[in-house]
Amino acid sequence: MAHRTILASLALACLTAGCISPMQEYHGYAPDEVAPNQITPGIDTRSSVLAQLGSPSTRSIFDDNTWMYITTIQERFAFYRPDISTRTVTAIRFSDEDVVEEVLEYDQNDGRVLNYASRETPTRGRELGLWEQIFGNVGRSVLPPTNEATPGNPTGRRN
Repeated sequence: MAHRTILASLALACLTAGCISPMQEYHGYAPDEVAPNQITPGIDTRSSVLAQLGSPSTRSIFDDNTWMYITTIQERFAFYRPDISTRTVTAIRFSDEDVVEEVLEYDQNDGRVLNYASRETPTRGRELGLWEQIFGNVGRSVLPPTNEATPGNPTGRRN
């Protein structure tokens, strides 16, 4: 009997161990041979960066001379929402001659939380309550409106 209890508790411990250890998910740019921070300003060009790192994750909105390589690692415990454990943004800025001017690296501590405007556009009319939606058609006439013609009444007038 004691052996069964020990085996059952050991099996339970093995099953719950999967919930305790986090699962990691990788998103974005994954460096293969050369990391983005190994690019040398003044020596590398736009074509050499493209050959070494590949296409950027995104380009700057305001000017086309800044490329960004974004890497995010998330950890998830069991069924909880994933938490960002590591986020790295490497911005590579090019000169007008397509030579790397500077390489900037940011992490999740450099980010800022933005507040979105949660305003809603009002719609015309009114919202119906639950009972109005259920019983809204009770008592309405099944006769056609007076201005519509029917096969037996081509003028649309009631007699």
